[in-house]
Amino acid sequence: MYECINGKVGVKLKEPNMTTLTTTASLVLLMAWLALPVALLALAGFANWTKNPLKLAHCWRLAESGFRLLLLATATIGAVLLFDRLVFDTGLPELGIRLGLYPDGLAVWMALMVCFIAWVILRYTRDYLRGDPAYNAFLPWFLTTVVSVLVLVFTDHLLVLAGAWVGVSLSLHQLLTLYAERPQARLAAAQKFIASRLGDAAILAAVLLIWNHYGSFRIPEIYALGEHLGRESQSLTIASVLLAVAAALKCAQLPFHGWLIRVMEAPTPVSALLHAGVVNLGGFLWLRLFPVFEGFTAGHMILLVVGGATAIVAVFTMMTQNSAKHGLVWSTNAQMGFMLFEIALGAYTLALLHLLAHSLYKAHSFLAVGRTVKVSRIAFSEQISKSQAGLALLASGLAAALLWQAPQLVAHKPVLAALLVFAVGAAVLGTPGASQKGARVVVLLLAVALVPLYGVLNWLLSTALPQIAHTALPVGAEWFAWVVLAVLFVLSLLLFARPQGVLAQKLHWHFSQGLYLDKPFEKLTRRWAQTWLNAHGKPADMRLRHRALTGERS
Repeated sequence: MYECINGKVGVKLKEPNMTTLTTTASLVLLMAWLALPVALLALAGFANWTKNPLKLAHCWRLAESGFRLLLLATATIGAVLLFDRLVFDTGLPELGIRLGLYPDGLAVWMALMVCFIAWVILRYTRDYLRGDPAYNAFLPWFLTTVVSVLVLVFTDHLLVLAGAWVGVSLSLHQLLTLYAERPQARLAAAQKFIASRLGDAAILAAVLLIWNHYGSFRIPEIYALGEHLGRESQSLTIASVLLAVAAALKCAQLPFHGWLIRVMEAPTPVSALLHAGVVNLGGFLWLRLFPVFEGFTAGHMILLVVGGATAIVAVFTMMTQNSAKHGLVWSTNAQMGFMLFEIALGAYTLALLHLLAHSLYKAHSFLAVGRTVKVSRIAFSEQISKSQAGLALLASGLAAALLWQAPQLVAHKPVLAALLVFAVGAAVLGTPGASQKGARVVVLLLAVALVPLYGVLNWLLSTALPQIAHTALPVGAEWFAWVVLAVLFVLSLLLFARPQGVLAQKLHWHFSQGLYLDKPFEKLTRRWAQTWLNAHGKPADMRLRHRALTGERS
């Protein structure tokens, strides 16, 4: 890997245990991985160009095969990295860096998740959109979006990362406007476009400021130079703020979250891709770049405040929604808030686990949304029984005891331990009142089992991220984190303990509207949506959309 000697950084290959055979095999594996996204991008271009429905059908099948091969190649890279770590040097990490890749645990886990979800969505969409005007247009932009995400997670160069970040936004915009004749779809696309451009500007400026401090755009070089040059400067402080802004905008945090609520006007597979593989990239950005900074930065404080506030509003708004899809959207909003909250507190492994688990869950939820409406959920009109409260307290106590014995699971942060204990209790409390005793006990056991299960997953993922010393939070940050937790607890108590009370009913109504926090941004963007995005649909000379609407073929 990279090492720093007298301020100069270079690639250090660990020659002693490396053989020509392992080096060649590693090189072939990396070249194969590189070739597959290029092939998918070429396939996207061909699918955009062809007018033959039979050839387009072949493109869909080839795309599915491509993602299966990418899954296999990525899993093999992960296995070789593990072998490299435990047995002897294969040369794969060093060769990857020479090819412009950064094949580490974080990249492998993210790529596995993205490829798997992309493959599932493609299989679902092939039948879901058959006969729909958007069928022809979906595949090229879907492939372009996913390839951009793969480049973003695997690159070792900050400028390439920033370029892929922009590429994801631009290609996703085309998917969001597949139904451009729908006013809400245009509004969502307009809001997303504005938020994305602000985020693009922020990340580009942050990259330049990081380069100004370290003198390099290569991520492994920057990691190595941190020991020599230090990780504190005015440039890095401003960069942390800009990266926090970029992450908050990508994760649809308050008050720029309105577009995420309206994105349901796009086809369901687009919603699944957005919620499972794109909206969480703000979290990945920080998981990749947090070693650039020293301890708790101004950017961390922004993530703490914005993420905590978004989580509070979105959690209770989610619980008031009558539509299954609306509930899922607000759930994503809340989960992204919690993920950024965890990153701000330095619980990076927890945030990575949160990111991966939420992506898989949310992709399944959107693709199975017809079944989601049948899932039982507690209503505000339902009084919490004493037995439910007792089981919730018991579960919380058991979870607290487990975390007391293993504080490293929550990065030695008491507020995160309290949050996890609260989540375990809430899971038990959310059991429908009509459930039998046996079912409640099963829920209790499963809720408590979450803590040791999390311990196993934490151990599994901990090697995917650079290991840093745990630093104490500033007093103000720690107090704010406790305030977030206290507000969650008090509001939950008000809404569940006395659901028919006057205050609870008022809160229910206002939260059902998201506390109206998206209204200012909506007013600013509504007129722009009707003009710049064309109120009557996209221009006919845009071949991709034109063929989708007219059904032209060769």
